[in-house]
Amino acid sequence: MSKSHEPTGVTPRVRTIADLARLAGVTAGTVSRALAGKELISLETRERIQKLADEHGFRPNQMARRLRTQRTGVIGVVVPLGHERRQHLSDPFFMTLLGHLADALTENGYDLMLSRIIPDADDWLERIVTSGMLDGVLLIGQSDQFEAIERVAAGYRPLVVWGSTLPGQVHCAVGVDNRLGGRLAAERLVARGRRRLAFLGEIRTLELIERHRGVCDALADAGLEPPLQLDTHLASDIMADEIAAHVGRLLPGYDGIVAASDVIAMRTIRALVDQGVAVPERIAVTGFDDLPLAESMVPRLTTVRQDLVRGGRAMVDALFARIAGRDAPSLEMAPELIVRDSA
Repeated sequence: MSKSHEPTGVTPRVRTIADLARLAGVTAGTVSRALAGKELISLETRERIQKLADEHGFRPNQMARRLRTQRTGVIGVVVPLGHERRQHLSDPFFMTLLGHLADALTENGYDLMLSRIIPDADDWLERIVTSGMLDGVLLIGQSDQFEAIERVAAGYRPLVVWGSTLPGQVHCAVGVDNRLGGRLAAERLVARGRRRLAFLGEIRTLELIERHRGVCDALADAGLEPPLQLDTHLASDIMADEIAAHVGRLLPGYDGIVAASDVIAMRTIRALVDQGVAVPERIAVTGFDDLPLAESMVPRLTTVRQDLVRGGRAMVDALFARIAGRDAPSLEMAPELIVRDSA
């Protein structure tokens, strides 16, 4: 018996599009178009071919399809950490935004490749976008890599970044007006009668620099001295000890704290309570992000909301537009002050 034939009475195996085409009595091109849902093929024929494919457990060769279309079906989601090499992907902000991005990508039939990058050379982003493995790249944060992102964006279109937007900026960014957000947080504290404020957070990343500037704006307008800026790393393994030391510096003279993130704010409230300091009666605290944890902690956190649901969708929509060759400008969303118990 020839090895190219199945034994009599055995259902023919369907390994290729050509096998399925013979079984369906159509051309291989018709099968390919039918499985791709092309409307050039009648609905009746598409449904018949799909039914045969399901019955025989046939799945198209995705690699071959990707070679034909010059698409990988994969989007890179990259977290650059030039400013904070010890920060982890388990950070609640990263995980929240990543979840929204993953939902939007998979709903559109794409896989994602997640990378936590410590920029070790000037061309770290060039190496990612020219790898041939990705159809586009989403960056979560600008870190301290603004110039590197600008350089790559000038020649690589399917790149969208979560972060701030500056005048004349080349790369497409989605995020909130961080300067206005910092102002809103400080204005809330001033309205509560607080007169000596501290800002807990680094000012080496564009987003946090802008938040700090907003706090300074609000205090200047109120005729108050600038905030005491205390470096507070976002790496969870050192944040608690840093904040505990900061609290010692803030007592007894300071009565308000603007934290650069919700995670810093929550750790700060814990450190204050551990030292017997009432929040907000003695020191009021605001955060930034409005993560799900902000409403469930005690006291509930007053914070500045970044709409991560809308932002995640906007990033993916902008990326798909750019993959298709269309333009997609940056989006700067308005921050919203969420008033709860801590301030």
